[in-house]
Amino acid sequence: MPDIDVAIIGGGPSGLATAIECTKRGLSHVVIEKGSLVDGIRRFPTNMVFFTTPELLEIGELPLTCVREKPTRLEALKYYRRAAEYYGLPLKLYEKVDAVERISGCMKLVTSYQRDREGTPEPFTARKLVVATGYYDHPNPLGIPGEELPKVSHYYTEAHAYYGLDVAVIGAGNSAAETVLDLYRSGVKVRLIHRGADVSTHIKYWVRPDIKNRISRGEVEAHLETEVVEISKDRLKLKDKSGKLFEIPNDAVLALTGYHPDYSMVESLGVEIDKATGKPMTDPETCETNVSGLYLAGGVSAGRETNKIFIENGRFHGQKIVEHLASG
Repeated sequence: MPDIDVAIIGGGPSGLATAIECTKRGLSHVVIEKGSLVDGIRRFPTNMVFFTTPELLEIGELPLTCVREKPTRLEALKYYRRAAEYYGLPLKLYEKVDAVERISGCMKLVTSYQRDREGTPEPFTARKLVVATGYYDHPNPLGIPGEELPKVSHYYTEAHAYYGLDVAVIGAGNSAAETVLDLYRSGVKVRLIHRGADVSTHIKYWVRPDIKNRISRGEVEAHLETEVVEISKDRLKLKDKSGKLFEIPNDAVLALTGYHPDYSMVESLGVEIDKATGKPMTDPETCETNVSGLYLAGGVSAGRETNKIFIENGRFHGQKIVEHLASG
């Protein structure tokens, strides 16, 4: 007999929403998260404001209240803590799933502590497995010399640490645009580098004209239709659309070029991945993969199309999954 009905890997909104549905249906379960609760949101920029309105981030029929029209990172963190407390969700935080093995129709999970704690967690078995690990832990690499230097980061929190430095932001999506504006307004010398001819059309509607105005006025130096080909300790080597190489001074690089899911675990269990889209095979009605009893919730199911699954729609995957579990 398995120890529990459902093991949920990932403590983000989709994982929590799945856990809440398990609670409502009386299914024994646990959420295993290698970081903090909603760890991806915790690592968002300190002053970030969500693109969406609060009701679209809600889970478990609990209202998310915020001071302004759109919630901030801090308001979202408070909300998801409250949701976990309200439903009394069983959480294993700062515990990493190292291996999953199919045994007699069940899933055996082996985990390890990620903070200084004595002992080793006991392996346990679950009747069903839900993977809700998102994609924020796996940035898209630049694939160029120097990317491994300490001055290069794929994440941004706040501007203060960059004051007095010459900073390059690579990318032109929401994260890149907001980062450039935050650095600029904090007195940081910042340069935007993007291989396209313009910033993304999908940038938040109040951010896009702001960043375009800063560029057109020369307040932010922008190298459009340009690629970074090499990073060194104090400079960047760039290539423009004509193929011309040139260098600019640089102290820090924020490579905000997106993220992708890691499928190594689910592939080892037999989940098939579509080569064209990078998406795992799942039933759109149940979120079950081609491996019986293994489900994907949230952004981890997106493949390379990470711009199509957000909290707003990924939060409903838990309902589909648990309805299928309860009917089986």
